[in-house]
Amino acid sequence: MHEIFMKEALKLAEKAYTIGEVPVGCVIVDENDKIIGSGYNMRNIKKNSLYHAEIFAINEACNAIEDWRLENCTLYVTVEPCPMCAGAIIQARITNVVFGTRNRKAGCAGSILNILSENRFNHQTSITEGILAEQCAALMTNFFANFRNKQSINI
Repeated sequence: MHEIFMKEALKLAEKAYTIGEVPVGCVIVDENDKIIGSGYNMRNIKKNSLYHAEIFAINEACNAIEDWRLENCTLYVTVEPCPMCAGAIIQARITNVVFGTRNRKAGCAGSILNILSENRFNHQTSITEGILAEQCAALMTNFFANFRNKQSINI
């Protein structure tokens, strides 16, 4: 089941890639295996540091169920959440987080910190990593290789 929903998140990450955004996609699934929220990065287009895939998905999911608590929901994201998104996940009371590839520079589900499992918070979430990891990592690698190539051409 994890692969089905990660494929949906990957489709959103690919959408971000095509518009020049860092390719991160996210879906939130309720306890009935229904997608209730989705999003992809739009920081550059919207010129706003808050426009991460997870934030869009959380907002949409809260609107869908008309509650800020996303208990019994699973968040699927192609890349390990950053500190801001990990904090939002905890605040939304999301039960499970499933991610594709690690974010060695900003990941807060184990790479740098593990905000999602920090027992000093009033809520923790379970973490599953490595679902479709190769596809998720390849998308990021290709994006940044192209980004660096474009920068070197503009110099």
